[in-house]
Amino acid sequence: MNRNRLHALVACCLLTGAPTSFAAPAAPAADAVVAGVLLPAWLERQGSRESLTPGVVLQNRDRLITGANARVEVRLRDGSVLQLGGDTHCELNALGVREPEVFTAALDVPQGAVRFTSGSLARSLQQRAVNLRVGTLTASIRGTDVWGTADSAGDRICLLEGVITLLHPDEEARQVNEAASCYLAPKGDGPAALQMVSPGQLSWWAAQTGMPPTAQPASPAATMAAWRPARGARSARAGRWSVEVAAVDSEAAALSVYDRARAAGYAARITPLPAGGGGYRYALRLGPLASESEAAALAAEIGSALQSAPVSVVRN
Repeated sequence: MNRNRLHALVACCLLTGAPTSFAAPAAPAADAVVAGVLLPAWLERQGSRESLTPGVVLQNRDRLITGANARVEVRLRDGSVLQLGGDTHCELNALGVREPEVFTAALDVPQGAVRFTSGSLARSLQQRAVNLRVGTLTASIRGTDVWGTADSAGDRICLLEGVITLLHPDEEARQVNEAASCYLAPKGDGPAALQMVSPGQLSWWAAQTGMPPTAQPASPAATMAAWRPARGARSARAGRWSVEVAAVDSEAAALSVYDRARAAGYAARITPLPAGGGGYRYALRLGPLASESEAAALAAEIGSALQSAPVSVVRN
């Protein structure tokens, strides 16, 4: 139960959006560009496999594969973001722009964890047709934030925000528009079911696909080569400082600190950090904040409120 809750907990925290090295209002000239990688991860193209690197422009029918504890982030032409967790396979099909100004993509994930987040620039195209298939489930995307996984327990698609139409081979199509709705198709003979899950569980699940701070981003040169500025776009700066309430090794400890912070009125988020020898530690953080002095003041305040030490200020 704790594992499921933490998997989802890290998802809602990530919903607020972690700062990235990319300016938010930018649209890719290519159909898909690798924005960040935490190795091991590979690109399969026309029968050959090579190590995946940031800045690579992806093509229709490319296949992305991640190893244990790896992460991959891809930016699509319409400004949307595709994130892959560890031990995940993803094939890019129907990738391109059709007449007139219709961006299309069929993202097939037969194994692993995936998150698709629509960008604000998706509205700049007259129309788009994007489908995400996770195992046996297919979600038709319309201005949506969706997380899914396909594993030995079954296939699951969770709506974080927006609207999706869900399809399953043995069920009638259904529209889902309530956040925190999860559709589960279990392995075997069990019936598919739509369930509501807690924000904590969603946050923890989303952490499986979140990009850790240590991941390798695309270089500025590669970014400039693959992206073009959006018309009339204005740059956005995220805060560079956060308050780290705790960094713990276990799910139970992370959930305990998270609950205490939330109960005291602080919107903590769980950030996965790669640990030596594989696996992750879990940092509980507040922010981002615009200045170091602002972060220091908040650190003193929450340290006093939670009676926890040490509370530290970290640079994003």
